[in-house]
Amino acid sequence: MNVRTTVKSIQDIMRQDVGVDGDAQRISQLCWMFFLKIIDDQDQELELMQDRYRSPIPDKFQWRAWAADPEGITGDDLMTFVNDELFPTLKELPGTAKDGRKRVVRDVFEDAYNYMKSGQLMRQVINKITAIDFNNLSERQHFGDIYEQILNDLQSAGNAGEYYTPRAVTAFMADRIDPKPGEILFDPACGTGGFLTCAIRHMRDRYVKTPADEQKMQKGLRATEKKQLPHMLCVTNLLLHGIDDPSFVRHDNTLARPYISYTQSDRVDIVLTNPPFGGREEDGIESNFPKHFQTRETADLFLALIVRLLKANGRAAVVLPDGTLFGEGVKTRLKEHLLEECNLHTIVRLPNSVFKPYASIGTNLLFFEKGTPTKEIWYYEHRVPEGQKAYSMTRPIRFEHMKPCIDWWGGAERVERQEREVAWKVTIDEIKARNYNLDFKNPHVVDEDHGDPAELLAKLEQSEAETAKLRDKLKAILQEALLR
Repeated sequence: MNVRTTVKSIQDIMRQDVGVDGDAQRISQLCWMFFLKIIDDQDQELELMQDRYRSPIPDKFQWRAWAADPEGITGDDLMTFVNDELFPTLKELPGTAKDGRKRVVRDVFEDAYNYMKSGQLMRQVINKITAIDFNNLSERQHFGDIYEQILNDLQSAGNAGEYYTPRAVTAFMADRIDPKPGEILFDPACGTGGFLTCAIRHMRDRYVKTPADEQKMQKGLRATEKKQLPHMLCVTNLLLHGIDDPSFVRHDNTLARPYISYTQSDRVDIVLTNPPFGGREEDGIESNFPKHFQTRETADLFLALIVRLLKANGRAAVVLPDGTLFGEGVKTRLKEHLLEECNLHTIVRLPNSVFKPYASIGTNLLFFEKGTPTKEIWYYEHRVPEGQKAYSMTRPIRFEHMKPCIDWWGGAERVERQEREVAWKVTIDEIKARNYNLDFKNPHVVDEDHGDPAELLAKLEQSEAETAKLRDKLKAILQEALLR
């Protein structure tokens, strides 16, 4: 079957429903329905493979029981069942912390909502979804690609764009961090799960050779997401990527737990993340942090926490805005702490257009390892490909655009690095001399000559004088008109 055509037809049906308003609602609606079909397909396979396996969903509410029959309930009966029985039951599923898949279902439906108003249109959507076999590996992989495109659509879905990091960026960061089965990998603000799925792909391509390797890899994954929509998208994404129990994705706010309470048992080998930036945490969250790190700026709090969470020799790759590099006050204290506790060995500077249209600010990829202080930082300036002015929705950043940086990187030890037009290094002494301002511009690029400052100032003063004369003339004309 053509999965892409099926998904497009589902979206077209949803657009006819008066209750579904905009991309974010349509994606949310799609997600809980896909989730129930995917988990039911997995359940049926697990029931065949494991004698004692029981689905986390009560029999009456399993997809096969109420949705799979094309001639099944529809219209008002379907809407009543979904709104008054299905949702209330799944939101309140009983179970303990050990019931991983049951907890996943409960967390997904905790704040989920059925936006559709027409039972006839919902039946049409259900029948389309039923046609997809998520136990068929090729269909699942194909759907996984479609799902990535659905997630990509979030970039233009208003504020929902904050949950999505371009896959070229997540794949590059996972490739450079090089996670391995058995290592504990944590994304404290996981959004739709892009870093997790890229890390999973990376490990399966390079290191997972046996079922024991797969089990070891899955046991090492950790993640948290505080908002309902991205949490639901993330869990569904992981199910599509063959993760049996995605209950390690906590529906919570990582920053809500006191900084001091993160102890040795919470330490991780790897942090891969794009923490929210430009946002402000609610009142009281900053009080969870030591006085010298207290701020309402979300990205700063995450950076402080990441340094604490890393084990000795642990490594991290983090997306941060330009403001973190040049900011002062708490930001200065944070950077000093980072450079004392960790070796911040690489900063990849990205062009403003990478995160368009959601954000148009300069962003940076920071790579660091805990345990030894920073002595020097290498900078690499990523540039938009020749013949293209900027990245856009129609011409986004792709993984192959990062290949020049990978070629320059210099292996695991980074000993072969050399300065070039887009790469340079600065020493810790230079950084301290600038009071930990890390916003170093490319020294190999000569700034454009904008002219002699004295001449420019004289022209500005002349323009201002002419503007003042015109303003006075206009004022006189208006006053004369009023006196008539």
